[in-house]
Amino acid sequence: MLTSTLACNRAVFWSWLALLLLALPSLSCASEVPVPDPTIACRVTGVKTEARCGHIVRPLDPARAGGPQIRVHFVVLRSVSRNRKPDPVFMLAGGPGQSAISLAAAVLPWFERLLLQRDLVLVDQRGTGQSAPLMCPSAPMLPFSSANAQAQELAQCRTALERLPYIAAPADLGLFTTTLAMQDLDAVRQALGVQQINLVGASYGTRAALEYMRQFGAHVRRSVLDGVAPPDMVLPTTIGPDSQTALDALWASCGAQSHCQKAFPTLSADWQVLWKNLPKGVTLAHPMTGQATTVSVTPEAVMGAVRGALYTPALAAALPQAVHDAARGHFEGLAGLESAVQNGAPHMRLAMGMHLGVVCAEDYPRMPAAASPSAPNTDPQAHYRAACRDWPQGAVPAAFYQIPATQHASLLLSGGLDPVTPPRHAQRVQQALGPLARHVVVPQAGHGVLSQACMHKVLTAFIQAADNAKALAIDASCAQSIPRPLAFVRPVEPSSGSAP
Repeated sequence: MLTSTLACNRAVFWSWLALLLLALPSLSCASEVPVPDPTIACRVTGVKTEARCGHIVRPLDPARAGGPQIRVHFVVLRSVSRNRKPDPVFMLAGGPGQSAISLAAAVLPWFERLLLQRDLVLVDQRGTGQSAPLMCPSAPMLPFSSANAQAQELAQCRTALERLPYIAAPADLGLFTTTLAMQDLDAVRQALGVQQINLVGASYGTRAALEYMRQFGAHVRRSVLDGVAPPDMVLPTTIGPDSQTALDALWASCGAQSHCQKAFPTLSADWQVLWKNLPKGVTLAHPMTGQATTVSVTPEAVMGAVRGALYTPALAAALPQAVHDAARGHFEGLAGLESAVQNGAPHMRLAMGMHLGVVCAEDYPRMPAAASPSAPNTDPQAHYRAACRDWPQGAVPAAFYQIPATQHASLLLSGGLDPVTPPRHAQRVQQALGPLARHVVVPQAGHGVLSQACMHKVLTAFIQAADNAKALAIDASCAQSIPRPLAFVRPVEPSSGSAP
């Protein structure tokens, strides 16, 4: 370091001498060569201001230098400050399978205050959005679609994905693991010419952030993990008991609300009646055409609809009414909740090929042996076993499942009503990360708490804090005052035999 400094000083001296004596242009000695801007001006759906779009070319398989190449696309939302901070915020999407770029308009409110000082970078992880997407070409699912229909759709999807130009062989579908994706992410960091970044991960994005921290921790200034899904949680095995805990809490909440208790005094019995009458053939309106369609409502289909609604307390508030109606033969409410989850906004759709590329490589090999074939098929494990049995599995390093102590301040966020990543998972991660990690629980929130306006301020204060100590000491007390939505009760009961 001293030698290079002396050399630089000599160069500057001789350059000034040349300027004085010969009137030649002076030379400068820069410590770093500026990185050319790899982006161009562009527009992003739902974002009013101009953005910067770019991509990098990456090997699909780093072990095959001459193999297929893919483009990893990213968007930079520039800070409005002339003196913006050098450490941008990178947001990692959930799923696995969501497109970060497609979420730009939805998540922009989280970062509006941070954009006063820092850029926001959205990277479409390999297999999602514009980055070699593995999206199934499917139509909206019918309400309560059977396991056989879902399996047929998945088989058709795999056939279509294997024909993509960047998939040279079926095994290439296994090359969409979190480990490889975070190597892509660091390549984006390098292309942008930044030394440190702030990570904000949501749901599966927290697993991705933890893996980036494991591989490239020196380049992380701060990290915020919302709805923590650690690499060792084995998602298909935990979602069953975690969602049951959330459902039990919902029933208890209804009992504690006078209007809910009065409207549904036999809710527990209704749930049992509904369960005993399944499977059941019902006629419902198709979610897209409105035409009457006959479907078979199975136990696993009902549990799928219930679990999906539990993610969002506002939707879960309608579950007591929906269960009450279904126990009396009216399934429109449950079907509507399932359709709201399955056929929601386009930016929420998952790239199922990428989703399975992650789960089948990282979770499936650690799942326990299958239960008895005669047992009720309401556990998500059964669906993932069927899907992953023949899906190509990428290599996962043993260190992937280890969480090293962090060297930067990390903020872990959990919703107390979360049916998929409840606080117990974040507690384990906090212990592994060590004293520089803080865990904040929002008692009445579901899956993902950064959508709460109060938590926007917490996020901003944490990242803007001058040092680790001040970041960990931010005021997050507003999380305790966020209420749970009251249970929905329909004003008028339907007449006998008519749909509600």
